[in-house]
Amino acid sequence: RRGGRAMSLRERSSGGAVVEAGEDAAAALAETDGPGRCLSLLPWDRFSAWLHCACVVGFDLELGQAVEVIYPPHSKLTDKEKTNICYLSFPDSNSGCLGDTQFCFRFRRSPGRKVSLCCFLDQLDRDLPVYLKKDPGYYYGYVYFRQVRDKSLKRGYFQKSLVLISKLPYVHLFRTMLKQIAPEYFEKSEAFLEAVCSDVDRWPPPIPGKILHLPIMGIIMKLRIPTYRDKPGTMPIVQNMHQADAQISMALPTVHEVDLFRCFCPVFFHIQMLWELVLLGEPLVVMAPSPSESSETVLALVSCISPLKYYSDFRPYFTIHDSEFKEYTTRTQAPPSVILGVTNPFFAKTLQHWPHIVRIGDIKLPGEVPKQVKVKKLKNLKTLDSKPGVYTSYKPYLNKDEEIVKQLQKGVQQKRPTEAQSVILRRYFLELTESFIIPL
Repeated sequence: RRGGRAMSLRERSSGGAVVEAGEDAAAALAETDGPGRCLSLLPWDRFSAWLHCACVVGFDLELGQAVEVIYPPHSKLTDKEKTNICYLSFPDSNSGCLGDTQFCFRFRRSPGRKVSLCCFLDQLDRDLPVYLKKDPGYYYGYVYFRQVRDKSLKRGYFQKSLVLISKLPYVHLFRTMLKQIAPEYFEKSEAFLEAVCSDVDRWPPPIPGKILHLPIMGIIMKLRIPTYRDKPGTMPIVQNMHQADAQISMALPTVHEVDLFRCFCPVFFHIQMLWELVLLGEPLVVMAPSPSESSETVLALVSCISPLKYYSDFRPYFTIHDSEFKEYTTRTQAPPSVILGVTNPFFAKTLQHWPHIVRIGDIKLPGEVPKQVKVKKLKNLKTLDSKPGVYTSYKPYLNKDEEIVKQLQKGVQQKRPTEAQSVILRRYFLELTESFIIPL
């Protein structure tokens, strides 16, 4: 077995020392057997530690959305998984996403699949904070979608998505990676994708707590994956400190976080109530104009209770074609504990029985904090075009904290960078969550 060999044999490091598998497996695999190489596993094992596969989804006039390429070719996806990837990789037609759009989705894995390297990946998983641990039942899809006019095509538009499928919730890492490789892929096609995947297969394992150097098509991404030992709210700075780092093109400040302030700006005055709803596992739907806005907002909601893990289901982008559509929209039972991000106007009617609805307008870099608005009544939500706001009859337990509002408003007036605003907001959510945990 591929994974069995990696964990059951004793590996010899380049220095000649024998390393026992087990507790030191991750460390052993991080040793090199040559310049920039990890100890030899089978081909594509290092790739599999980061990604399941890369897919290209195009539009066929007869078939509609279709998976055109899966790489590496031996990667296994069931028909159900392929169908979900097809529909989740394209914005709904009403979104009108011209140009390039990035977003992410999450979908259920088909049961019964054996996982290569499972022991090794479990070892790495053990050192992660609880909110970054893999959920074996789900995959993430990280999408770079391009739609441009092309008169040479029968439909008049070029429409294609490059999608990275992974078990890892490293949103910022894969978003950054796609931003670097996708535009070039659309120009150079399949040979370029093969080269990208070969680069990933040279990466070191995703070991928490280590500074990792990940080469990808001529640039090097430098990053650190958090560990459970890190103090909540702190983030060791990854920066170019030594002369030897001169070739590094990009230091990532985070592998998993989204721009919290930018995401919450449209519903700024309700952040405390939204934190309560997420903490309680209440059914919540985010209605947004595009998959980019819906996915970022859902991910921001899920992260606001950190360092706790959100254990209910969440779908950053959800469509009417999703295999769980009927399960999540039925009126014969109470809405499940899930956070859905949607863009299709049809959901305004289908999900109008849900108790909490967040309506997001276009997310722009916040030049000003929106004027204070009251929580809206659910009966006032008629269509997806309704005004942005929170539609619910929920009565919060906590009194509104005016101090955080003033602090962030002052930041906007002083043109404080949105990254700094996000740090303040993240610290505020952390204090809320810790004050909830302390008596437990």
